[in-house]
Amino acid sequence: MTSDSPVPGQRLGTYVLGELLGQGGFAWVFTATRDDGKSFALKILKPRFATDPAFESRFRQEAAFAADLQHPNIVRIVEVGSSEGLPYFAMDHYPDSLNARLGRDGILPEPEAVEIAIGVAQALAFAHARNVIHRDIKPDNILLAGDGRAVLTDFGIARAVSGYVAATGFMMTIGTPAYISPEQAQGRALDGRSDLYSLGITLYRMVTGEVPFRSTDWFELARMHVEDRPEPPRNRHPELSKRLERIVLRLLAKHPDDRHPSAEALLADLADIAVRSRPTSDLPVPEEALVEGLVGPDRNGGGPPRGPSAFIAGACCRAA
Repeated sequence: MTSDSPVPGQRLGTYVLGELLGQGGFAWVFTATRDDGKSFALKILKPRFATDPAFESRFRQEAAFAADLQHPNIVRIVEVGSSEGLPYFAMDHYPDSLNARLGRDGILPEPEAVEIAIGVAQALAFAHARNVIHRDIKPDNILLAGDGRAVLTDFGIARAVSGYVAATGFMMTIGTPAYISPEQAQGRALDGRSDLYSLGITLYRMVTGEVPFRSTDWFELARMHVEDRPEPPRNRHPELSKRLERIVLRLLAKHPDDRHPSAEALLADLADIAVRSRPTSDLPVPEEALVEGLVGPDRNGGGPPRGPSAFIAGACCRAA
C-alpha cells in the first residue's frame, strides 16, 4: 500500500476497514465492519481518480446503477458513499473467488466448471437484458458463495471507466489483457458477445489450468486474441468432453457473429451438458423443463461490422 492508501482500522463513514483484499488500477478493496457489526467488502476509489470530478461523479453514478442489478449471481451493493474525500461502495463479502480456487486446484472437474459458467451466464443474461455490458469477465471477478454459487462482481467500475473514456477521449482499454475480446483489443464497439468471449477464456482456464494466449507484451497478446487460433482444450486436457470443447471454441470465435448470439443461447448449451452429466435418478423433472428453467427468450444484439481495424495505441488498464 502507498502512503495515501487507506489502512486497516481506519474509519470511512459507518465502516471500519479490515484487511486489504486486493487492488487494481482504480480502486482498493478492503474487508470492513459496519457499526451494526455486519461485515462487508468496501471498494474505495483511489485518490488519483477521486480528485477528478468527472471520474468521481461517474463512479458514484455507476455504483448506484450497479446497486439496482439485483440477481442471485450478481454481488449485492448495499451502500454508495464518500468519506474523507474517498468515494466507496459497500457490497456483500465472499471469502473465496474463482481465481483463488484455480490457484489452489489448477483444474476444476467439468461438472463444477459448467455450473460456475452457468451462474456467470445467468448474471450476464440478466445484465445484458438491461443493456449492461460487464467488460472485464475474469476469475478475479467471479466470487464463490458457500453453496458453490458463482457471483459476478465489478459491474460499476467498468461502466464508470467506459463512460469516462467516452466523455473525455482519454485513451484507455478496459479489461484484462489475457481475457479481452478481439473487438476490445481493436477498440471496436462492444455488445454482450464480448463478455461471452471473456467467459470462454475463463472457462478454458477452468478446464485446462491455463489461458489460451500468453505473452508479457500487451500488443502481442492483443494480436493473438485477434489473429491466433486457440489450441483445442482437449489437447491440454483429454478427459474434457467434446461437447464442452465445442462450446468453449465457439465462445472463442474471433468475430462476434460466430459466437453464441446471447447469454441465453449459451445457457441452453451449458444446461444440456449439465443435465446429460447427471444420473437419471437425480432428475425429478424432464430434462427439457430443466433446460427451459435456465434460459429465457433469446435476445440477439447487433455487433461490430466485419473487417480490419487498427489496434488502440493506448494503455491497457486492469479494472479494479
